Amino acid sequence: MRRHMCDEESGVTTLVEYVIITSVLMVLLIVTLFATNAIFMQGPADRLAYHSFVDIGNGISTRIVDIYVIAPDNGTIVTDFNIPDDVAGTDYFVDMAPQGSDQTVVVSRGDVRSTISIAGIGTTMGVTGSTTGSGINRLTYNSSGV
Repeated sequence: MRRHMCDEESGVTTLVEYVIITSVLMVLLIVTLFATNAIFMQGPADRLAYHSFVDIGNGISTRIVDIYVIAPDNGTIVTDFNIPDDVAGTDYFVDMAPQGSDQTVVVSRGDVRSTISIAGIGTTMGVTGSTTGSGINRLTYNSSGV
């Protein structure tokens, strides 16, 4: 039996075509696997965290302003409050400090950060401190400034 050269070339061409297509598809699959985490998981989790941080910052800002409104001329007010332990399954930090001529509440985790202005008190009252979401948090106002 005699083999034709055309049949052997056809078999090799089909095999090479199969290997090339499979290689291209594998590369696309690997790129898709790496991009899936960033696009479909991390991006929405960061957006959720940002909006949650805005809500947490607004709640703390409101509590601070409420204490300022009812603060006595002489005396101390202490209030305890609770904020979520974590946001999107991760811890976060809350810092209260002056920023220029404004008082702010900064809620952050890694690259995700929300800065909320403490409306209504401006530079009238200095607000400082920091906390995390775990446990009960305490706000203290002392008219002597201590």
